[in-house]
Amino acid sequence: MCDSRVQDHYAKAGSGDRIAARILAAFRATEGDAAPVTPETLAPFDHYHGGGLASTKAMASVLQPQAGDTIVDIGSGIGGPARWIARQFGCAVTGVDLTPEFCDAARELNGLSGLADRVEILQGSALALPLSAAVFDRAYSQYVVMNIADKLGVYREAFRVLKPGGRLVLCHVNAGPNGLPVFPLPWAAGPEHSFLATDEETRRDLVDSGFEVVSFRDTTQDLNSAAAMRNKLEKEGMPTVGSHVLAGEHYLQMLINVLQATERGQIRTVEIVAKKGSPASMSKPI
Repeated sequence: MCDSRVQDHYAKAGSGDRIAARILAAFRATEGDAAPVTPETLAPFDHYHGGGLASTKAMASVLQPQAGDTIVDIGSGIGGPARWIARQFGCAVTGVDLTPEFCDAARELNGLSGLADRVEILQGSALALPLSAAVFDRAYSQYVVMNIADKLGVYREAFRVLKPGGRLVLCHVNAGPNGLPVFPLPWAAGPEHSFLATDEETRRDLVDSGFEVVSFRDTTQDLNSAAAMRNKLEKEGMPTVGSHVLAGEHYLQMLINVLQATERGQIRTVEIVAKKGSPASMSKPI
């Protein structure tokens, strides 16, 4: 999927009022005017990916950030995970996202939550990160590369910006064995904009980019019953609180389609931990 089409797809979520203003209005409506704006209180609204804060916590448990680490979030959206990780672990996080509207919202929410000095947001492509080589201790990407055909290019960029020994954690939607899902989906309006890799392709591209694959786990089973969740959404619609405040009215059908595709074995979620070797190990003959 070319950069302009990715931007167009996600920019629709930013149409109308400013994203940060919409999120803050929903936050105040549920939490009250006196509630502090923090990564924790914003979490129901600003983790714009499947699983919300729970998914970010699960990802962080394998990322294993340490105080003082430098971390890059590839496809950072409106910055919820970056803010939460920076606050929880005492890290400096740099988020890179393609969509200008998301970057603007992330910067505003960083300032409001008092984290502008620890979370930097840059507008740019995962295929050409606007970052220097070998400067980050860790990197992660949550549910981003489904938009991108050149996944090898994404992994090569992650490899480039990590220090030797650096850890990469990926949370992906991958292709299942049972054909194409029904569209629209959160990452694509139609099949021409969706690029789901198989597990074998993902492993191959990571190794070809230079990474050692430390673990590769199917996390589909970590979801609560997809059928039960889908039935609830179909009967009751979206809950009052959630990231759909950002995504808009079409998000309900997208979520129903994702859950249906999970039930049918058309998509699956995976969690991958990869490592960039040290200079000594990288120079050894294979």
